[in-house]
Amino acid sequence: TQIVSGSSDQSVRVWDAASGQEVQALRGHTGPVDSVAFSKDGTQIVSGSWDKSVRVWDAASGQEVQALRGHTASVTSVAYSKDGTQIVSGSSDQSVRVWDAASGQEVQAL
Repeated sequence: TQIVSGSSDQSVRVWDAASGQEVQALRGHTGPVDSVAFSKDGTQIVSGSWDKSVRVWDAASGQEVQALRGHTASVTSVAYSKDGTQIVSGSSDQSVRVWDAASGQEVQAL
């Protein structure tokens, strides 16, 4: 079992839950990372940062898959929808944005 964390050092880190050992560090954000989540199937990780971006990562390789842009302030919350088809992000810009998880296109701004 793996768990994921975001950090003020601008990284997303994947950990082995049993041993506590770091599996990998994902780098690409240019600000502290406030929120992270695994996709339901565990193949992707989503992260939100003070750099105003939402990033999607391949959980196996650690490679960035896409950067979702649209927020105008820090992204403070990210999650996958229950069925895994959408990503939702909340921001200090007082908006909630819904993204298509496959394409990265913004579906709605609330």
